[in-house]
Amino acid sequence: ETPTPTETPEPETFELKITIAGDCMLASYKNEDSNNGFKEYANREDPAYFLSKVDSYFKEDDLTVVNLECVLSDQKLKPVEKSGDRVFWYLGKTSNTDILTVAGVEAVSLANNHTGDYGSTGKKDTIAAVEAAGLLYSNDSKTFYYEKDGFTVAVICNGLWGESTAKKIAERIKEASEKSDFQVVYYHGGTERLHAPEAWKVRASRALVDAGADLVIGNHPHVLQPREVYNGVDIVYSVGNFCYGGSRRPENRTMIYQTTLTIEKGSNVVVDKQSEIIPCYVYTGDVNNYQPAPIEDEEEKQIVLDFMDGKRELPY
Repeated sequence: ETPTPTETPEPETFELKITIAGDCMLASYKNEDSNNGFKEYANREDPAYFLSKVDSYFKEDDLTVVNLECVLSDQKLKPVEKSGDRVFWYLGKTSNTDILTVAGVEAVSLANNHTGDYGSTGKKDTIAAVEAAGLLYSNDSKTFYYEKDGFTVAVICNGLWGESTAKKIAERIKEASEKSDFQVVYYHGGTERLHAPEAWKVRASRALVDAGADLVIGNHPHVLQPREVYNGVDIVYSVGNFCYGGSRRPENRTMIYQTTLTIEKGSNVVVDKQSEIIPCYVYTGDVNNYQPAPIEDEEEKQIVLDFMDGKRELPY
């Protein structure tokens, strides 16, 4: 009798979902009181209020990362001196971290130009507040790692202020790749309020993919910039503002970016990668009510998606 060939069982897989959203400025200008400013809302509303319309995306994933673009401290701090005609300082109370944790956010980027608004004390207090809240963080000198079922994701947050910075980030990718299976770069750089990435930023972002990044996302312009797929890797040039205390009338389009990895158990090979863009409003009142929400209107939603795919010049 010929033995029946044994069928090789399909390898077991599991999913890992990563969500990235933009600038969360959980603070007011110099922590000043202003009518309907972020500080007033933070003192009046429950922390769950701010992200209540989007938290379902953050709670049903594995890892949510946002850019925390302010100083959190309960001390009276002196702002650092800045030069230029458009300079700002943002300071909020440390308990504002509750806004993130209650909504299912697990991690923040502290690699931005406002973490230093109140000098080294402000920076220390912000890190202490983030750590006390149980949030993971990355900045220009620290990478964080997230692990699920033996598969490790490295998240590298860094300023990107020119092509030369990309070389430093490339070093960090190389270093992280020795301890992880998937490397995410979430950088901060480029020109503000520009809807198209500059040529240097495109070259730098692609160089990060060439250096081994598996996902490259940008922030800092305070508006959306498109996505491209380069050598099979998503690059989103800017995810824009999100929960944004920096302005009463910021440009009212943003997005939530999600990528779902299907991973082979045991080998840690990524067998499938799906990404989704969820178009959102930065606020839902006549002026900023600091409450981002998904766009329900199909036509408005499609305009954002077309913009993200480079088919339009503006997302509205």
